Amino acid sequence: MIRTGFGYDIHRLGPQRKLILGGVHIPSELGLLGHSDADVLLHAICDALLGAAALGDIGQHFPDSDRKFKGASSLTFLTTVRNLLTRKKFQIVNVDSTIVLQQPKISPFVPQMQKNIAKTLGIRIVQVSVKATTNEGLGALGAGAGCAAYAVASIRAVK
Repeated sequence: MIRTGFGYDIHRLGPQRKLILGGVHIPSELGLLGHSDADVLLHAICDALLGAAALGDIGQHFPDSDRKFKGASSLTFLTTVRNLLTRKKFQIVNVDSTIVLQQPKISPFVPQMQKNIAKTLGIRIVQVSVKATTNEGLGALGAGAGCAAYAVASIRAVK
């Protein structure tokens, strides 16, 4: 049986932080504010995978109240989620995601994001889709105040 999960994350942009998406450092004057590296893409993917397996959400597994996650790479979160799915006898079928960011343009970095995600999850790159879009100048995201990501993941039980 195929199971599907949905994930979403949003963080404000601010000075003196790195902009990291999909485990890739993207040159920018502003970075994402958060307890960890604030990688909204990986956070959304973690939530989608956890949701598909009915294993809670990223906040339950990696609470921002826990000092050990301060400044942590979200690739470690994704590795932990992958290991949890493996222990629970789930196999990842695919991940589809969308990043919403007004600027900078991130399309040149998408292939590396896909590689990072596929490698971390132990799946083929053709099982990972990362898309980038803007909010067409609308709302807080369109004004450049933050970055959001959406993700859908499909998994299946294995014996």
